[in-house]
Amino acid sequence: MADSTQTPPQAPQASPAQAPPAAPPATPPPGNRRRALLIVAAVGLILAVGGYFYYQYAQTYESTDDAQVDCHLVAVGSRIQGTVTAVHADENQFVKAGEVVAEIDPRDFQVAAAQAKAELTQSQADIEAQNPNVPITQTTSETNISTGQAQVQTSEAAVSAAEHDAAAALGRQREAEAQVRQAEANNAKAQADLERYQALVAKDEIPRTQFDQIVAAAKAQSAAVESAQAAVEAYRAAAQSSARMVDQRKSQLAEASSRLAQSNTNAPRQLAMSRATLRSKQAQAAVANSRVERALLDISYTNIVAPVSGVVGKRSVEIGSTVQPGQQLFTIAQIDDLWVTANFKETQLRRMGPGLRVEIKVDAFGQTFGGYVESMPGASGSITSLLPPENATGNFVKVVQRLPVRIRFDKNQSGIDRLRPGMSVEPKVWLK
Repeated sequence: MADSTQTPPQAPQASPAQAPPAAPPATPPPGNRRRALLIVAAVGLILAVGGYFYYQYAQTYESTDDAQVDCHLVAVGSRIQGTVTAVHADENQFVKAGEVVAEIDPRDFQVAAAQAKAELTQSQADIEAQNPNVPITQTTSETNISTGQAQVQTSEAAVSAAEHDAAAALGRQREAEAQVRQAEANNAKAQADLERYQALVAKDEIPRTQFDQIVAAAKAQSAAVESAQAAVEAYRAAAQSSARMVDQRKSQLAEASSRLAQSNTNAPRQLAMSRATLRSKQAQAAVANSRVERALLDISYTNIVAPVSGVVGKRSVEIGSTVQPGQQLFTIAQIDDLWVTANFKETQLRRMGPGLRVEIKVDAFGQTFGGYVESMPGASGSITSLLPPENATGNFVKVVQRLPVRIRFDKNQSGIDRLRPGMSVEPKVWLK
């Protein structure tokens, strides 16, 4: 009997290389499609409006992350050479202006000051010794001039008297010569009478007594001639002596005049010399005084003081160190006068100027401070660098330059005392 139950026929298995055909996608209903388009359009509109407002907002400020806090860094150095004996300040320590931060051994400078004071005392003594010489020289010169004038007047009077005496002697000489001529004439007459009476007495024509009278008269006249001649010689000698006296008096007058002229010439020179010597002594005293002041200054320089108030940022000196003039020992950051140096691109400076408000975000604290643009830059950072670019040589590549803008903090802000130079900040400058 055949089995009535029949096994259904098996479907042929598909080979691995053949894949069943994909089912066609389901078509969304028309309402869902419209809703999706509306959502896309709304999102696009929102993004467009948001982008527009963001663009408008971005045009109201300029910001940069290339900025840092700056201040004046004051270098404290030594003005003299010496050995450091004490150091009173350390790094990160706050010091006040005028506070002693280091000391140098002052003994060498104290010795120099004592020597300078001694030299000054000696110079002042020289001035005291020289000071009376000026009036003394002046008085002496005036006395010499007066004495010379008196001597000249006396010599002139002596010359006049000698000339008068010479003239009188010459007159007496001439009178004596006239008397000689008269005596010679009388003697010639007496000698002639004697010869005539000798012939008469020989003839006994006249008495002998009368002849004796004639002889006596002839002898008397001959003696008178000799006497007159002797007087002439005496008066001639007196006249010559008077002439020599005149020459002597004239020589004395010339000598007195020469001394007077010399006194008149040398008096102002001697006075000027005395005054010049006094001025020289005064100049030497001034030099000595300047040496004293310099020595005292050197002593004061042994105490090295802080020129400003601030925080010591770098210390490079130790006790026992030998320092030289100009050697830097400390660096003080003047933290009470801080500002921000913001290096903006040159394209960001079109609408920027002094006085604009600034928000300054400090990276170290996450705090924002208020400030304002204090000044605009005078040159780019590359121009003021140690090796500025030479665009005229080689190949040129245009690079957007950055220029340092100075931003000042507003006063009396909470937390501003925590700022230190070198901190990174992000300033946001609000444009007009």
